[in-house]
Amino acid sequence: MQEEKRGGRSYSDADAAADLAAYVALRRTVAISSLAGVAVAALLVARWLPFPALALATGGLCGVLNALLTGSSGELLLKNRTVGLFVLSSFLRIGVFSIVPVAFAVRGPWWSMAWYFAGFFLPLALFALGALRAFDRK
Repeated sequence: MQEEKRGGRSYSDADAAADLAAYVALRRTVAISSLAGVAVAALLVARWLPFPALALATGGLCGVLNALLTGSSGELLLKNRTVGLFVLSSFLRIGVFSIVPVAFAVRGPWWSMAWYFAGFFLPLALFALGALRAFDRK
């Protein structure tokens, strides 16, 4: 019985620099396109549904902030290897960003919370789709 040798994957410094540049560009593109998308959508429906439009715009802004803070926390975790600070920042983010949709549901129609979540998760969806294209290794 022979043991199979696995071919080691080579990952050069140039590949790492290219991936980091692609990540930074993707992060910037997702933030700008998310904010622009929710702003346009909120402006289109603001005349008929002003409070849900505000919830959508707020959700988009909070989603972009959450994505940027999560990315920064992950980068600090990789750099400093301090898990405690990462966990603390995660709990703070969850606490802050989960209070906002409840406020929309209490103040306005309860379904305005769904508009908030649509805006909040848009950056995550755009980043996932963009990452599939940017980091596709053929």
